[in-house]
Order: sequence, then structure tokens, then C-alpha cells
Amino acid sequence: MPKKLDEIKVKEVMTEDPITAKPSEDVVFAFEKLMKHKISALPVEDNGKLLGIVTATNLGHNLILDNYKLGTTVEQVMVKDVATIAPKQTLKDAIDKMYQYGQNDGIINQLVVLEDDKIVGIISDGDIIKILKEL
Repeated sequence: MPKKLDEIKVKEVMTEDPITAKPSEDVVFAFEKLMKHKISALPVEDNGKLLGIVTATNLGHNLILDNYKLGTTVEQVMVKDVATIAPKQTLKDAIDKMYQYGQNDGIINQLVVLEDDKIVGIISDGDIIKILKEL
């Protein structure tokens, strides 16, 4: 019998050891990293401690509009209020959080997975959709 969303744990679906950015990284380099790996967000960390997040949408939009000065770092533009979830929480919890942090009835596209204040993974709306297809 297939599992339900409140039975599937985040750790079963998340991407472990996500690609991250350092706060001192140049925004152009961070955007290139996002494009190269075909991912939508980079948690910003220092020694595994979450400091913020940057997204392909925000970086790309601002780069196209030439809103960044030469040498702009990730730390200067990252979102500091990062939505997080624990690996033992459920996909239902993840969906609820994505809506909770969204604006204007929208959702955020990813949650950083933290355990003991360390980044252990990331889960995206795409990860959840893949699971829904199998249910």
C-alpha cells in the first residue's frame, strides 16, 4: 500500500549534502554554480552553519538588470530568514512550511534541511512532485 504524505519523512526525499555558497563568494560565481548544476538555490554557509540562501531567480533577475556592482558578494544579497525543516519531519510538514513562507498565496520552492544546526540536505517542490507521481 502506498504511503501518505504524513508518513514519508523529509530525509527519504531530500538531496543530501547540497551544493552551497560561502558568504564571500561573488554573485556571478554563485549564479554560474546554480546554472552548472541545474539547481534553483544555494544555501549560504560557513563551516556547515546556515547563514542565508540565494536563488537562481533572484540572482539571475538582478544580474540581467545590472543591479549588482562589480564584486558584490553573496553575503550582501542573501535572504537571511531561511525556511528550514528537520529530516524527521514529514512531506506534509514540508508542504505546509512552503506555503507558510510563501507570499501572495504562493509557495517557496525549497527548504534547507537542518539537523543539530548543521545543513544535512535540501528539499524542493520538484522533489515532492516526483514522490506524488509515485503515490
